[in-house]
Amino acid sequence: MNKDFQSAYMDAFAVSRKCLPGQGVGWLDALRSRAIERFGEAGFPTPRDEMWKFTNLRPLTRQTFTLAPRRENSVTLEDLSPHLPDGLACYRMVFVDGHYRADLSNFGDLPRGVHLSSLAQTLESDADSVRPYITDHGDSPAALNTAFMSDGAVLTIDENITLDRPVHLLYLATAGEDAQLSHPRSLIVAHAGSHATVIESYAGAAGAANIYWTNAVTEVIVEGDASLKHVKFQNEGHAGFHLAATRVRIETGATYDSFVAQLGARLARNEIVASLDGEHATCRLKGLFLGRGKQHLDSTTLVDHAKPSCHSDEFYKGVLDGDAHGVFQGKIIVRPDAQKTDAHQLSNNLLLSKTAQVDTKPELEIYADDVQCSHGAATGELDADALFYMRARGLDAAEAQRMLVKGFIGEIVGTIELPELAAHMERCVAAWLARGE
Repeated sequence: MNKDFQSAYMDAFAVSRKCLPGQGVGWLDALRSRAIERFGEAGFPTPRDEMWKFTNLRPLTRQTFTLAPRRENSVTLEDLSPHLPDGLACYRMVFVDGHYRADLSNFGDLPRGVHLSSLAQTLESDADSVRPYITDHGDSPAALNTAFMSDGAVLTIDENITLDRPVHLLYLATAGEDAQLSHPRSLIVAHAGSHATVIESYAGAAGAANIYWTNAVTEVIVEGDASLKHVKFQNEGHAGFHLAATRVRIETGATYDSFVAQLGARLARNEIVASLDGEHATCRLKGLFLGRGKQHLDSTTLVDHAKPSCHSDEFYKGVLDGDAHGVFQGKIIVRPDAQKTDAHQLSNNLLLSKTAQVDTKPELEIYADDVQCSHGAATGELDADALFYMRARGLDAAEAQRMLVKGFIGEIVGTIELPELAAHMERCVAAWLARGE
């Protein structure tokens, strides 16, 4: 890695650490120091690291990014509308360039037992309340987030509470004149017996044409018999970089359902590491990535079956056009004590051009003998016979291709349970298809 690049972030931390929220809280200061030291020792991962085999961060290291400042009037409520699902009643929390904007948020009527606040406020007023949940992670992008984290959402749902509406966390980047960087840190805790839906969106504001970088970490804890539906939309500006790490702990009898859609960014990687840490826990991961031009979109998952009688299911689809490059890496680990594991994984991809590429690496690592596990991957082009059939019935080539692609995508979009959210995803897909014409 470029040593000047590495040193620039070490120097920036030395300058900015006194201004970070929670300064002076012993455990937090120590956590930040360990994280920046590890970054200084290891630098960024390279394709020599197995988890980063297909994603090269060299384009990100060719320049140094500075922390995005707070801009109070850079975004209005009207600017949010393209990123809000029509007709969806929700509790909304908005961040612009990584900073909480109370004037754009709307969650004043949260029901009793549901707590939503900004990380910056929490670290200043009651840092110890999040100490059990804010952890240090191994790789360098997440370590940088740990060192520099200054804001994000903190959502906790008390025991046996069912949230009546989704919580929508919207992170919007304005991409100023200089290459700017934000480190949003989100924390979601569903206590025992609770039920909730969380939507996490990352987008570039209209006119965000300059280079910027969003380096996000989301930590999720789903306690015993709780259930959490977690939907993420990544639609960053076309010059943006998006690196995101989601860490999930699923306890006894709990269920975690994830859907991730990646459409934007020049280079994006969405990584999910989920630990099934109690018997009869369930983890379902679904995802979709749509890329064209020279986009690079990486979806990497690791599901760790640590306890017996747990179930996991993964289903990812990708559609790539132009010179785009897609990645799906999915690893399932079954520990020696995790008997009666039921784990399945599937990745299907569609290439619309001769120059589009996809790398798939489904992987099983099994140390128990009483399990049911499977994995698979398939990549292909549009069916020539189907295209001919549709052309013979009067459709032009573009319309025939669009209908076949929508059919391929529709299978996974149809798994989104909220109608307003599914309709929003369908509009995003339609807009993506239209741009290709």
